Amino acid sequence: MNNIKSILKKELNSYLVSPATYIVLVIFLLITGWYFNSTVFVIGQAEMRSLFSTLPILFLFFIPAITMGMIAKEKNTGTIEILTTLPIQDSQIVLGKFLAALILMGVTLLFTVIHLITIVRFGENIDYGSIFWGYIGLLLVSATYCAIGVFGSSLHSNQIVAFIISFVLVFFFFIIEVILVIFPGPLAEFFQYLSFNYHFSNLQRGVVDTRDIIYFGSMIILFLKGATISLESRKWN
Repeated sequence: MNNIKSILKKELNSYLVSPATYIVLVIFLLITGWYFNSTVFVIGQAEMRSLFSTLPILFLFFIPAITMGMIAKEKNTGTIEILTTLPIQDSQIVLGKFLAALILMGVTLLFTVIHLITIVRFGENIDYGSIFWGYIGLLLVSATYCAIGVFGSSLHSNQIVAFIISFVLVFFFFIIEVILVIFPGPLAEFFQYLSFNYHFSNLQRGVVDTRDIIYFGSMIILFLKGATISLESRKWN
């Protein structure tokens, strides 16, 4: 546990001193603020659902951007070899970096609470249940994206290549639901289950199904395990 905490603190400190973190955060908040305000004040809909539907799309770009250097940079600079000479398991390295990315996304989501305050101030008949589970869904989506981002970063020493790998993987699971029409019935059901949107949309509506929680948990474990195996593979060469 102490090893994970050490990796977590190291990654969080690197985020805090990096100008890129604040640039990404400001751009993210500007886009979400513009979209929310246009929905509330232009269209006249005082609700969070449209914003919740937009955030996973923004995460497609922002999460691979904040995770691309987590392991790729360590490989490129050679510090991964120093790190792995310490009494730290590869799984602890992966988990510490994953938690750091997830905490950053959690803090980012906290900034959107100002939109919720606006809804409470101006909205009527607010469904707090769906808002609560919508945020839980966003955290689960963020965690899954972060796990994929860490996995992508573990596959290559070039950060741009790591970003592209992570983006392509996330985009694949995001876009599946849109292209279901090209698959026959049973196959369509299978690919629908793999879709992020299918499971997130249930939570967004306030419908709590353990299958959705299991799906996100399984995806997180799968990609974190993949990142761990990728790190361990250096020992096989």
